[in-house]
Amino acid sequence: MSRINASSLVGVTSASFFVLLWSSAAIVSKWGLAHASPVAFLIGRFAIALGALLILGPLLGLRLPKQPRERRRALLTGLVLLGFYPICYVWALQLQVTPGLIATLLGVQPILTGLLTERRFSAARLVGLLLGLGGLVLVVWQGIGMAGLTLGGLACALLALLGITFGTLLQKGLTESPLGSLPLQYVAGLLLCLALLPTQPLHFDWSPELLLSLLWMGLLVSVGATLLLYRLIARGNLVQVTSLFYLVPAVTALLDYLAFGNRLGPLSLLGMALIVVGLLLVFRQPRERGGEAQTEGS
Repeated sequence: MSRINASSLVGVTSASFFVLLWSSAAIVSKWGLAHASPVAFLIGRFAIALGALLILGPLLGLRLPKQPRERRRALLTGLVLLGFYPICYVWALQLQVTPGLIATLLGVQPILTGLLTERRFSAARLVGLLLGLGGLVLVVWQGIGMAGLTLGGLACALLALLGITFGTLLQKGLTESPLGSLPLQYVAGLLLCLALLPTQPLHFDWSPELLLSLLWMGLLVSVGATLLLYRLIARGNLVQVTSLFYLVPAVTALLDYLAFGNRLGPLSLLGMALIVVGLLLVFRQPRERGGEAQTEGS
């Protein structure tokens, strides 16, 4: 009994730590962007993450995909999931989209993924899809009406949503060493940021706050949270692990309020609730056969 309790405690602690790390990404990125331009911040973050993976890879037994096709797919996945998506993400934060709002928008990603991959929908899943998309509309409507929020910022947030959706679909296609392909993905994301560098403003305010933000995002979120996610998936039920992502928008919104004093409006809160209910309906497991869930990346 004590072993079971200890195992459960470790599982709950790991899950809680993962949700906290994943939810902190928007908050810490917002702090970092106060001291560096968006693309420059991403270059620093990805360089730290790539260096850490190259060091930890041999220790953890991670291996790059052997098949050229898998390597090309890993690079393409990196361009979308670790290039296009985070670039739009930090641009949205730079354009005054609050961390809580963008986390709520990205919370609809599993629903969009299900909409693109499912050929048949049960009545419950169809209702869940409609509720989730309705929640997205409410969040966007509230965001447009909030003072200080630009259409450009919302456009970048919605492009980030599309980026993480299609990046997740590409990642699902990685069959050979998905975790081992991470270095290739970070190389692709880093190269895209470097390619954009001549077209973007470049500034670094070398401060303890910037260094801490880069280390937090590069080591704890990009590497630590990702490895923890794979560990949780290996030890537990995929649907249960996926359900952790339901908590991310709410935890991010709470951290956003504590850190910056930003509050979600009533329509955004209603939209968040609809998205969560929609996710529960879309990814609930039928009793007669196991359901399928999606995981997402940050």
